Amino acid sequence: MNATPHAPFPDGFHWGVATAGHQVEGNNVNSDTWLLENVPGTIFAEPSGDAIDHYHRYREDIALLASLGLTSFRFSLEWARIEPEEGQFSAAALAHYRRVLEACREHGLRTVVTYHHFTSPAWLLAAGGWEDPGTPARFARYCEAVTEHLGDLVDVACTLNEPNLPALLAAIGIGGEAPEHRASVPMWAAAAERLGIEARRVAPFQFTASEAGFEVKLAAHRAAVTAIKSSRPDLMVGWTLANSDIHAAPGGEERAATVRREVNERYLLASRGDDFVGIQTYGRHVFDADGLAPAPAGAPVNQLGEEIYPQGLEATVREAAAVAGVPVLVTENGLATEDDTQRLDYLRAAVAGVSACLADGIDVRGYIAWTAFDNFEWIFGYRPKFGLVAVDRDTQTRTPKPSAHWLGDTARSNGAGIGPAALPA
Repeated sequence: MNATPHAPFPDGFHWGVATAGHQVEGNNVNSDTWLLENVPGTIFAEPSGDAIDHYHRYREDIALLASLGLTSFRFSLEWARIEPEEGQFSAAALAHYRRVLEACREHGLRTVVTYHHFTSPAWLLAAGGWEDPGTPARFARYCEAVTEHLGDLVDVACTLNEPNLPALLAAIGIGGEAPEHRASVPMWAAAAERLGIEARRVAPFQFTASEAGFEVKLAAHRAAVTAIKSSRPDLMVGWTLANSDIHAAPGGEERAATVRREVNERYLLASRGDDFVGIQTYGRHVFDADGLAPAPAGAPVNQLGEEIYPQGLEATVREAAAVAGVPVLVTENGLATEDDTQRLDYLRAAVAGVSACLADGIDVRGYIAWTAFDNFEWIFGYRPKFGLVAVDRDTQTRTPKPSAHWLGDTARSNGAGIGPAALPA
């Protein structure tokens, strides 16, 4: 790709925003996540419910995103809608997603399509989920069907979203229970009872950090690549990783090195040979002798209490390029805050970091912000506000924030005027 004159960003660079089906569509009732949200002992703050009703409002939402000046839209397909029972593919669901893709085409948005963004059909969870050896073949069958029906309208394909997130969460003390300990966790016990299986076999994608989970996810990714390429050999295919900028405080060097190796490097090495790797970074994690260190005293924090650290994106992009050796696409980056001025400063600094990578010859194909709309943020519910577009969930009214207009204007100019000098000290 050639750089646009007076801008560090190459022609064809993806400027976009992202969503995930379960977080925006609403009423994804056949999914494992819907089940987990609604069992006794759930760790979800609230159920997703109607979400922001994107399933019915996608046309106006896509038109809005295009009107801002963005060039790309990353969104996910819901396996639980497309294959609500094993082996039964819904023609209606496939037709719906084809209409979504066609709407993107009509409005000039390139499509970055995620085949699996955390949620799976409930029947897959009942069959052993993401630790069952049969899951890769089931996932490949789904990917093949999807690509046969929709592949001509897909510009970039992401197989799995953040297969390494459970490992990162486990490293900072959240979840990651081994199979033999799951019966003692109320949510897993309740889900097992609902599904009629043993608690040790409850292995949802988003919470499974076991070695078996790694092997199944990697096999599923590779099987999916083959399935997708069987219909679209020319399509760029990769997976997206939750890579944090890992730092060590005094006494935490060994722990930080282990986390970096198990969470970032292991999955980047597995990305070698793919067409690209998607990098999704929100900040950094610092480890000291006791484990995860708190945010530095006086440092600004986001709504989840985490240090605001946009410089982390540049570090993880550089790491990805060095370890994986394939093109990098930033598929998520954003900030949970009610203060859009904070978000705007964060986005500016993060994009400046991407420009610094490009200036050094690193092949970065795009910057896609998380997220398009304020939406359902998994176990945290609707409280965290990552959206560049605000949503009043009582009326479902969408209101673009200044950050949305900034990113759209940046897309229109292909980043003219943005350079590494914009990075904070």
